[in-house]
Amino acid sequence: MSDTVNDTIPATGLLERRGAMRQLEGQITGCTISRDSQQVAFATGEGDIAVADRADWGQSDAWNVMTVHDGAILAIAPDAAPTGFLTGGDDNALRRVAADGSVSDLAKGRRWVEHITTWSNGKGGVIAFSSGKQVELRDADGHTTLKVLDHPSTVSGIVFDAKGKRIAASHYNGASMWFVQAKVDTVRPLEWKGSHIGIAIHPAGEALVTSMQESELHGWRLSDGHNMRMSGYPSKVQSMAFTRNGKWLVTSGADTIVMWPFFGGGPMGKPPAEAGGLPGVMCTRVACHPVHDIVAAGFADGSVLMADTGAQRILPVCIGGSGAVTALEFSPDGCCLAFGSEDGRACVVDLSAK
Repeated sequence: MSDTVNDTIPATGLLERRGAMRQLEGQITGCTISRDSQQVAFATGEGDIAVADRADWGQSDAWNVMTVHDGAILAIAPDAAPTGFLTGGDDNALRRVAADGSVSDLAKGRRWVEHITTWSNGKGGVIAFSSGKQVELRDADGHTTLKVLDHPSTVSGIVFDAKGKRIAASHYNGASMWFVQAKVDTVRPLEWKGSHIGIAIHPAGEALVTSMQESELHGWRLSDGHNMRMSGYPSKVQSMAFTRNGKWLVTSGADTIVMWPFFGGGPMGKPPAEAGGLPGVMCTRVACHPVHDIVAAGFADGSVLMADTGAQRILPVCIGGSGAVTALEFSPDGCCLAFGSEDGRACVVDLSAK
């Protein structure tokens, strides 16, 4: 068990020393960083997006804020290209925000665009987005539909595997997995009764995990479909992520950073580890560093911490003083951490060596 933050950290955090903050109108509903790690973007419940170039991260007055949707932005993701972003809203639209700030329509349907994910290997890519019960796959340019996958109920999360060969979606009573390039679409159903509200896949493709309305996780070992149950949370798990090597599944849902072991036969029959936290303050968002064994966690009081999963050292990014953290993301090169809160605070911290 690691020490709590009160025992281990100084009064000021990285945000004060190496970061920048911009106050936006409305709740931050998501944040992400472009694949080339050169731009950060924040989405809001008011339909706005704030974009900052890497050179301007420290100058919040230089950030470009524009209205992209008529209503809340429900999803934001890096484009399949090296630059730019994709957004989905409750105006039923999927839009592209290019690196130069220009906005274009990719789709306009009859249902909210609630989830977006993209995959790229640097040569080609795939875009996926969900509306209601359907997940639509498009090629990297976003204009050609590859396939539309139907699910038994409203899709609550989508994820590609690391190689982009499979896509999985969570929904009521389980999850569905599909092969992206299959000529005939045959679903692999992963069933477990209840409301599944989020999804993650192991980096090596060994397991699929969903978060549930009942404040627990459910997983399937993909080699044989064996069920895995991870429970004991005081609140719903709103955020989860595998560490870069798949050793740990890091989650929110408690007043500590909860880490389930996916090694040595785990997680079944093994208790989770805890990587620091704030006593009595719920963790709301987690993110895993793409290069090092470091996790970031945001909390209900606006605090953000980073923790070393091995040494269990805690580094404060910022401590309290704001609404709950609602978005949290590392850049692909690991040199930036972006986060946002329910009261509109958008923050970027420079993690590069100086």
